Amino acid sequence: MSKIEQTSQRLRAGRLPEVQEIPGLVEQAADMAVLLSRDGIVEGISTNPESPSLGCLDHWVGRAFADFLSSESREKFEERCALLRDDKGYEPRPLEINHVDNANWEAPVRYTIHRVGSEGALLLLGRDLQPFAEVQQRLVAEQAARERDAQLLRGTETFYRVVLEASETPLVMIEPEPGRIRDINTAAAQLLGSKVDTLRGSAFAQIFEGRRRAEFADALQAAAVADEMRGVDCVSRRNGRVIKVLPEYFRAAGALYMLCRIAPMDDSDGTGPEFAGALATLYADAGDAIVLTDGKGLIRDANEAFLVLADAAQLRDLKGESLADFLVRGSVDLKLLMEGATKRGRMRRYAAQVQSVVGTRAPVEISATRLRQRGADMGFGFIIRESVAREPAEATGDAVGVSDEAMKSVMDLVGTASLKELVSATSDVVEKMCIETAVRLTGNNRVAAAEMLGLSRQSLYVKLRKYGLLNSSE
Repeated sequence: MSKIEQTSQRLRAGRLPEVQEIPGLVEQAADMAVLLSRDGIVEGISTNPESPSLGCLDHWVGRAFADFLSSESREKFEERCALLRDDKGYEPRPLEINHVDNANWEAPVRYTIHRVGSEGALLLLGRDLQPFAEVQQRLVAEQAARERDAQLLRGTETFYRVVLEASETPLVMIEPEPGRIRDINTAAAQLLGSKVDTLRGSAFAQIFEGRRRAEFADALQAAAVADEMRGVDCVSRRNGRVIKVLPEYFRAAGALYMLCRIAPMDDSDGTGPEFAGALATLYADAGDAIVLTDGKGLIRDANEAFLVLADAAQLRDLKGESLADFLVRGSVDLKLLMEGATKRGRMRRYAAQVQSVVGTRAPVEISATRLRQRGADMGFGFIIRESVAREPAEATGDAVGVSDEAMKSVMDLVGTASLKELVSATSDVVEKMCIETAVRLTGNNRVAAAEMLGLSRQSLYVKLRKYGLLNSSE
């Protein structure tokens, strides 16, 4: 008994009629029936009229069945037929293949293959899969549309997040019914003395002193529906700030929400428009020069006092130029100022000389500050003040930084040494004092001190050892 017959016995139970007892069984049981000769030639074909996608296929008769299969389906079909004829390892399971005909006709069909007679003929009973394919295509199109909608929603949410965080106005979004914070930006969280992650999802009334949820919700609702813009005065529980909450309703996706703007009632933070105007006036009319640069020292803005100090006609002549171009020691001074401000946050009373665009020089004292806002680096701010000119009598002694004791030790050599030896001793004293001054001005930065003095780093170390200015550990 063959394996096919054994399988048929396992699947059948009881008595079934013979095939010839039911007229038109083949045409009614399948959407498509094809009879193939041993050589794969179509000897007969029948299509169910209720499957209009198949159409009339009478022209297949007398031609090779493989001519109407796609390339990948042809290989699958030939492999299944070989297993069926050899009766080795064959299991009567359905085979899905794609038919092609003419230029653009294509039909997926699921066949069961049966041997007919003893001459190797095959009967193919097929089920039209075109309706299922159309359903699958609609599902794929629906899934693609859902993915596009989800991507659009993510993009919209990203825009919303960026705008919310970029806004300098403190904003809080409230769900009116539960009275909880749905969203809040950083400006509002800082004003309330907390963080965004801590406040999001918490009850809005709990972050204020002496506010109950029901009473606070009624007060917000009354303020939101009032004809005049009026807010609710509150006191922040975390930092004690007195603020005003300005609510208004809006509807999104059928749900009602409340957007609250928060305004400080005190001036302790100095964020009001009057304070900002006072700062702008102070910046423009200050007697000392004020310069704002980016992180590389390029001038972004400067007040009128700096234009006078630099002999510049207008600000646009200076914008984009390096502040080092207006310092006598150039990049050495600027590097020391920015490094000091970066490490300590600020640097005060750094002695330098400013050189104007026409070459005039003036001694100044410079204070530098690293500018930051909400964690972002905004560059540097410099306040430049002209130094008080010294009297001519003082310039003969202290101007070069030579102490009275050092000068006395040189004067004591008069009469005991030649003038050449006296001048040599004096130059050593002056050289030592200049090196000490450079090291002090650069905050013991040997590389910057060597650059300031026009020496190599190795030469500076030699002179430091010569004058005993190195620590014993060095």
